[in-house]
Amino acid sequence: MDQQIDIGIKLDDQPYEVTSFARRHGLTIPIADAVLFAKGPSPSRAACDTAALAFLCAVARYAGKQGRR
Repeated sequence: MDQQIDIGIKLDDQPYEVTSFARRHGLTIPIADAVLFAKGPSPSRAACDTAALAFLCAVARYAGKQGRR
């Protein structure tokens, strides 16, 4: 019996679990925890995904500047 019960909760509305968020974005657990913490107590997954992308872009930019020295 494979029935699904729709109780009105979408996956996008659920907060991320730290390890799955870290794995999804290739982050360490402490970094993922910091990004999720920075987004507040109940951020959307889209906001967290955007924050992770911004963090990764900032790290890449910093690494590029360090390589030119």
